[in-house]
Amino acid sequence: MLPSPVSSIDADEQIRRSKAARRRLLQMHFESGVGHIGGNLSALDILLTIYHDLLTVRDHFVLSKGHAAGALYVTLWTAGRLTDDDLKQFHRDNTILSGHPPARGIDDILFATGSLGHGLGLAAGVALAQRLLGETGRVVCLTSDGEWNEGSTWESLIFANHQNLNNLIVVIDENGLQGFGTTREVADLSPLAEKLRAFGLTAREVDGHDRQALSQALQSPHERGPLIIVAKTIKGRGVSFMENRVEWHYLPLTAEQFELACHEVDES
Repeated sequence: MLPSPVSSIDADEQIRRSKAARRRLLQMHFESGVGHIGGNLSALDILLTIYHDLLTVRDHFVLSKGHAAGALYVTLWTAGRLTDDDLKQFHRDNTILSGHPPARGIDDILFATGSLGHGLGLAAGVALAQRLLGETGRVVCLTSDGEWNEGSTWESLIFANHQNLNNLIVVIDENGLQGFGTTREVADLSPLAEKLRAFGLTAREVDGHDRQALSQALQSPHERGPLIIVAKTIKGRGVSFMENRVEWHYLPLTAEQFELACHEVDES
């Protein structure tokens, strides 16, 4: 049985958890001197919703946009699956908390996904395996919007649709930016949801930072095939000087920027 959608009485706890996660993410990236912060911040509310509102012990998660590994580690920390000491090892020598998800060492992570465009195919394979084994769980895959420039992603969608994998949920972090510019400038696929619906799939568009709307979209029944959630997000969400800025796909934080970013998160 699916968990019930989050009720309004949980709103304060959601805000508290989101702030704590956002602040811990900034600290982790600052202390390690690592970039990719913008895409981590756009994905964080999605990951928190998936882990706290949706996944059960029967389900699996695949992070296709592997450069958002930091947001995944922080989400696992909020769920009690990683410790504060674990997070201190982020991007250090000999760590299992690498800049992209590791192939081994963390039970919640099934695959190393450093190269974009592979995660959906892996998730579809796991979903088919669940069906063949008679298992009742679901597979949730988080992709970036830029990954939909990859032919492998569309091939995986064709496969998942043909196999009617209605135990597969695909969430697209549509922040509108990728490594070399906006998604419209690099290879425009808008309106993405319309193209996905052309496959006969259910594609729901939702504010990717509205936890309750996300939870409802993820849990509402759909007819057939994979469920697609197009989550409209903001790259660098919650930090004004990062929001919608392509350079924060790469840059690490200076001490002054870290202090300002934490202040903005605390005051939000």
